[in-house]
Amino acid sequence: MRRNRRAEWVRRLTSESSLSTDDLIWPMFVQEGYSERTGIPSMPGVERLSIDLAVEAVGQAKALGIPAVAVFPVTPPELKTADGKEATNSDNLVCRTVLAIKKQHDDIGVICDVALDPYTTHGQDGIVRDGQIINDETVEVLCQQAFVQARAGCDVVAPSDMMDGRVGAIRKALDAEGLQDVSLLAYSAKYASAFYGPFRDAVGSAQNLGTADKRTYQMDPANTDEALREVGLDIAEGADMVMVKPGMPYLDVIRRVKETFGVPTFAYQVSGEYAMLRGAADRGWLDWDKAIHESMISFKRAGADGVLTYGALEIAKLLRA
Repeated sequence: MRRNRRAEWVRRLTSESSLSTDDLIWPMFVQEGYSERTGIPSMPGVERLSIDLAVEAVGQAKALGIPAVAVFPVTPPELKTADGKEATNSDNLVCRTVLAIKKQHDDIGVICDVALDPYTTHGQDGIVRDGQIINDETVEVLCQQAFVQARAGCDVVAPSDMMDGRVGAIRKALDAEGLQDVSLLAYSAKYASAFYGPFRDAVGSAQNLGTADKRTYQMDPANTDEALREVGLDIAEGADMVMVKPGMPYLDVIRRVKETFGVPTFAYQVSGEYAMLRGAADRGWLDWDKAIHESMISFKRAGADGVLTYGALEIAKLLRA
């Protein structure tokens, strides 16, 4: 067995999985202001960017060969409401960011998150009544949110809310408005995970959520058969691509989804995964370059067609070195 490992050239020839910039999607956080960047303590190396700086950063991602970015807003507290109405405002932060990006970089994909948690005072992904997250009324709002994002010019709407039936409803709503070319990336197997903490810090929803959780609509980490049912439903409702989130703790789910359905399947290396690797590397406990590359290979080995990762820019530079 060692003969096929004895030199770099033969290891390259016999490698079963490979990673390229084509596999990367860069999630980015946008904030109000001009020429402003704000560090995120729980995500070292990641910043919130004002729209002008976000446009500039997208240009850097495009130059590195990254095919798409995913935009997440930091909504000012005064615009948050119980019903998350700001999500449907055609002049909200996300829509203005998409317009600005597409004006300068029309040839890079822009993905928009469809969920209410960045916009609600309670931090939940849906409308809350009597302590319950209301499914169907939330779906109606999500359709409006997806519509304003699509009209602003985003290429892919990505519902991450985990409400039942939202994929079919959004697809129908977009098609009815002549937006058939907008793709739909469903967060189909999104687990109620402990690894989302730094993301909630980044978008400012952690304090709003408080001690509450999202277990009544996000998946139980113990379940994999359920993930296949979720993915099957979303595909039947019109999803073009599906997502498993988080990533590395759910490599088995990625593999089962890819083998069962054979559709474009993406993984999200979420904020907690990134923060663990970055935090350990910053303390000298891990080699960042090697560890982040190995983590990406694990996704590819499991069957992912692409990965959302906060380390996308750094990974792209490593691949080009």
